[in-house]
Amino acid sequence: MSETAQPWQDESLEPRERARRLVAAMTLEQKIAQLHGAMETVNIYALSNAAFEAGEDLDQLTTQIRIERHVEAIDELGIPRFRITNGPVGVGMGDGYPSPPATSLPMTIGLAAGFDADLARKYGDIIGSETATLGQHVLEGPGVCLHRTTIAGRNFEYFSEDPYLSGVMGVEVAKAIQAHDVIAMGKHFVVNDQEYERFRASVEVDDHVLRELYLLPFEMLVKDAEIAAIMSSYNRIRGVYATEYHYTLTDILRTDWGFQGYVQSDFWSARSAAPSLNAGMDHEMPDAKWLNEANVKAALEDTSLEIETVDRALVRRYTQMFRFNQFTRPYAPGEIDAAAHGAISREIGTQIAVLLKNDPVAGRPVLPLDPQVGTIAVIGQAAYVDQACLGGGGSSKVDPLYTVTPLDGLRDVLSDLGSSAELTPVIVADDLANLAEARAAAAGADAVVLMAGLVATEGQDQNDATMLNDQNTMLAELLGANPNTAVVLKDSNPILMPWIDRAPAVLEVWNQGSEDGHVVADLLFGVANPSGKVPTSYPRTAEDTLYANNPERYPGTDEGAGYPVIRYSEGLQMGYRWFQGQGIQPLFGFGHGLSYTTFELSGVAVDAPQAAAGPVTVRATVTNTGSVAGAEVVQVYLGIPVAGQPPKRLVGFAKVSVAAGESAPVEIVIDPAATNHPFGVWDVVAHDFVIRPGAYAVHVGTSADDTPHTFTVTVE
Repeated sequence: MSETAQPWQDESLEPRERARRLVAAMTLEQKIAQLHGAMETVNIYALSNAAFEAGEDLDQLTTQIRIERHVEAIDELGIPRFRITNGPVGVGMGDGYPSPPATSLPMTIGLAAGFDADLARKYGDIIGSETATLGQHVLEGPGVCLHRTTIAGRNFEYFSEDPYLSGVMGVEVAKAIQAHDVIAMGKHFVVNDQEYERFRASVEVDDHVLRELYLLPFEMLVKDAEIAAIMSSYNRIRGVYATEYHYTLTDILRTDWGFQGYVQSDFWSARSAAPSLNAGMDHEMPDAKWLNEANVKAALEDTSLEIETVDRALVRRYTQMFRFNQFTRPYAPGEIDAAAHGAISREIGTQIAVLLKNDPVAGRPVLPLDPQVGTIAVIGQAAYVDQACLGGGGSSKVDPLYTVTPLDGLRDVLSDLGSSAELTPVIVADDLANLAEARAAAAGADAVVLMAGLVATEGQDQNDATMLNDQNTMLAELLGANPNTAVVLKDSNPILMPWIDRAPAVLEVWNQGSEDGHVVADLLFGVANPSGKVPTSYPRTAEDTLYANNPERYPGTDEGAGYPVIRYSEGLQMGYRWFQGQGIQPLFGFGHGLSYTTFELSGVAVDAPQAAAGPVTVRATVTNTGSVAGAEVVQVYLGIPVAGQPPKRLVGFAKVSVAAGESAPVEIVIDPAATNHPFGVWDVVAHDFVIRPGAYAVHVGTSADDTPHTFTVTVE
């Protein structure tokens, strides 16, 4: 077919019209071939769901996923091979074998700790750039499910326990990805907040809870980022598989929010042909288990499926492909600028680390360490001392272009600082067999760095928030050996810290990725000043969590349906809302984070319209009262005067960098019309967010538990 006979190639037409014309020219067989991925799965189905859930044989599964992550081309229609790569922590498993290497970035939970939209934009820009450079069309991310529990296996892929923070960061990542003509795909839609029995479990959640918490960051992606694609989740919602749930895929996503993109199934989350397409799922990945010729033709024959629904699914996807110029882009993979992107990753990494604790020893805080100290013992198990902590097990794992090990990073930074300090590494055995050797090394050094952590994985939740291989015992035994000791945590999730009272300094750096060694060294020696804030509360004990001794909330109970039912019976009290609503003090609360300097928040004022729900402006001055430059995050919370609402919800934040002895102004505008509905509560009868009259408390401070400035805004 000549180009002149292909009206969909007319670039003067709108993307949707081009898509309609293309679909109108396709045969039924061509249409069906484009409804699904082209991955060969004969061996994958030999892996039981139970094995996949438990993480068994994931290497075999991963290898096959890497080979085929695409939709076949139709050359005579000018439809390119549609190449899909996983995210959201970098360019993961792309189409091709072996999977193309890329920059291994810090985990998404760490990015959220930055509380900085600019950092999210830089992060997304790296991902979008590398996806485009590698010739891929789709990046499966960002992930904006919430951290309902601290033990969920994919929390590292998601941002935080707070919907507004997750939405702000997700929007910036998505916009930056799509600026490279790459389709960003928000996931996993929706309430895929656990990995346990993810193929079977059903979530029961009230509508107002769904709207005000779990749907909110997705709504922000759709409205603020104009995201091109959404990935549906594995789980059931109210007894219906997410890929077949018309209420979320059509009523909410399209009718309420105006979503114009397409919906792809998570890998093997589709459970039917006609019901899935009718509900609003548009594309099955990674294969044609359901949307194959036999099933689709049979459904068309018995009228359980209409051809217009098939056409609709294709038009939705092709519209986004035309929107991002993907039909005419040649496949010409290039070379990633590893050094440039690594430098940005290193910059991001230093700004997302959270200084949890930094008590003085001999009159001064332990951190930063003096680079001229004589000997430094670096102690921990191999995963955290011997190699860069890439983190994130499962399909999102990135094959790194390079890595910087902890010891190499320390040596590089010490050399740059002109230090001749001697490093003494001790790799503690997983069974702690050489703990005496480690203790002796700690006692004999001038300074000690204890490295520990947790690497979570897709496919399984943790049993609890305890670090593996008895690392808590390791830390408890070593922390008394030398007063000049800092604990460096490399985590995918918040952890329990029964040894915390013995640790003078604790620095959470997360799973950092390629630049692990440099980032940690920059922070330890004060080349960079940590400015991250806790994005998900650290409980003091397991008994303090919303699911403790409450199996109906997690992992769910069998209510006679034949599958686990998980009830979000805590309602809106999740995350810091749970701790504050229950009067429980977390170990480290949402928004907490120290610095190597000190700050003072002054001149706090709130400007609000009289008796109306208009924009509210919060102004303040941040003064750096210490001796080094640093950054502080001013946070604004609202207390909603409606029964059943938690004490506070985050509605605004701003990160400001301030030189030592200097001051900087901060202005945060809280707009009631914003997509996060800062003043709104969901009204089931009105089927909308509404603003109730009353006295709204405006809390201003530097964490959810530290808001000393409170004002009242009255809405009549």
